[in-house]
Amino acid sequence: MSQDHRSLQQIIDFRLQKLARIRAAGYDPYPYKFDADTRVASIHKAGDDMVGSRVSIAGRLVSLRKMGKASFAHIQDKSGKQQVYIKRDDVGVDLYNNLFKNLDIGDIIGVRGDIFRTKTGELTVHVEDLILLAKSIRPLPNLKEKDGQAFNEFDDKELRYRQRHLDFITNPEVKIIFRQRAAIIRSVLNFFDTREFVEVETPALQPIYGGASARPFITYHNTLEQKLYLRIADELYLKRLIIGGFEKVYELAKNFRNEGMDRNHNPEYTSLEFYEAYRDLFDMMELTEKLFKTAAAVIGKNKFDFAGNTINLAAAFERKSMFELLDEKTGETIEKMSVQQLLEYVKSLKLEVSPKMNYGQLLDKLFGELIEPDLVQPTFVYDYPKAISPLAKVKRNSDGTLVERFELFIGGMEFANSFSELTDPIDQRQRLEAQAKLRELGDEEAQVVDENFLQALEVGMPQTGGVGVGVDRLVMLLTEQNSIKDVILFPALRQL
Repeated sequence: MSQDHRSLQQIIDFRLQKLARIRAAGYDPYPYKFDADTRVASIHKAGDDMVGSRVSIAGRLVSLRKMGKASFAHIQDKSGKQQVYIKRDDVGVDLYNNLFKNLDIGDIIGVRGDIFRTKTGELTVHVEDLILLAKSIRPLPNLKEKDGQAFNEFDDKELRYRQRHLDFITNPEVKIIFRQRAAIIRSVLNFFDTREFVEVETPALQPIYGGASARPFITYHNTLEQKLYLRIADELYLKRLIIGGFEKVYELAKNFRNEGMDRNHNPEYTSLEFYEAYRDLFDMMELTEKLFKTAAAVIGKNKFDFAGNTINLAAAFERKSMFELLDEKTGETIEKMSVQQLLEYVKSLKLEVSPKMNYGQLLDKLFGELIEPDLVQPTFVYDYPKAISPLAKVKRNSDGTLVERFELFIGGMEFANSFSELTDPIDQRQRLEAQAKLRELGDEEAQVVDENFLQALEVGMPQTGGVGVGVDRLVMLLTEQNSIKDVILFPALRQL
């Protein structure tokens, strides 16, 4: 057993002894209820108007300064920290000696008393009654006290992700991010509800996964005796609803992709997808821009520090074609290159490529390496190759090699993906079958043939614009966080 572990165990043992003494004195260390009538923030907001008022507050002990017959402490509720003053003669000798003296930092208590100002001017609760609500057996990490004030060193990112409850106790400001996340999501739901979209729920467990190019997580249903997949996208189910007559639908849900993790990717993430009948790509651009600006209004500003840049969401989002951007960057006419010419050009730039890559994959590689990092201000990029966009309509008035698709980039990162949805069932079948052939050649992220979806499409689907938005990334932007782990309560981590 390590010295650190022995030290921790000694602390736990010591606290268990205190717990036993509290119980022996007749106090219940885990009662059923406490009626708190005041939040800490309201005390400080009211200031001198609260002096003389009787309050009942509850929270966690984060500092404790015992001084014989009288003591000061700070308790922390969801709104802030409050100093309390406990005097033996006011609460009684039994409670002071047998309960209060057996308290530790981390315990949750409730107090009742009147507000007064100390000689140093701090609003303080003069405690007349104290109740232990939960005895903390395991100490808070590195929470220390000096001159009556608590401080901590719980700043290791991975430890904080693994033990979120401790992160929120010792770094309460982190909770602001998740309150903002909740507000952002509420604004997104309201955005679509007020536009008469119908919120729906589609299966997370699917017999065939589809709607995106990604590797799935696989599970097995014992009763059905069949393999099932966690969804990688909502798209194909939502399109069936459009076919069935729901002309405006949206879903905010968890998707799961069995892929790598970095600051922008978590295998379980929150996605928003919305579809509207009789609309196209350009309608979706306008709607997506309004959505982002509406969500930003919840935070109360339109400029955000993100990925080392100041992002301006107030200005009109730029619109550029993929080839326009590539030609500007390279000085070449990329659109005129053959597959072989493009391969040689990409290789000349020392980018990692394979001779098996098709035209679309090469173009996507080139774009990802040369262009994406420079797309700082909100930019809709359109004119994508058909080869990597099997669910989008062919670009109107074109030679058929491009499709009507956009991706929204901000701060060098993709935030949204949209199509004028492919409604021709013959074309759709051919494209999914082509994807299936790519899978046979070893492309694990190529899409699969979903016969149920194709049969639904054969019934007839109206023109439709559809968009997928990474909600976690939207929250990253609006809360100015540079890692997706900082906006997910419990991000995926390697098991220790």
